[in-house]
Amino acid sequence: QVQLVESGGGLVRPGGTLRLSCVASGSIWDMDSMYWYRQPPGQQRAFVAGVHGRTRSNQLSHDSVKGRVTASWAPAKGTGYLLMTDLTPADTAVYFCHARSTPDSFWGQGTQVTVSS
Repeated sequence: QVQLVESGGGLVRPGGTLRLSCVASGSIWDMDSMYWYRQPPGQQRAFVAGVHGRTRSNQLSHDSVKGRVTASWAPAKGTGYLLMTDLTPADTAVYFCHARSTPDSFWGQGTQVTVSS
């Protein structure tokens, strides 16, 4: 079992920068990937970015955020980050950390990000 706790969300102005954190505990040595998803109001949860593999050789991001979002992960510490720059109101959502320990997967409780002037 892996427990995930996200933090770092809040209110930010358009054009601003935010870094979300995800702290994993429990069986972190079994984790093979860490991803970030988001769920805007009234919409489904969708993939944002992530790191696949403990060697962190494969960093992924959705086309809609490419160039503005960077995911990172320190497997030995069980900590991951999502750095988001040049934020727009369209980035407003609850952001979730998602860890995979194949074949299992785990979710955090989410952290709210609101982009507004």
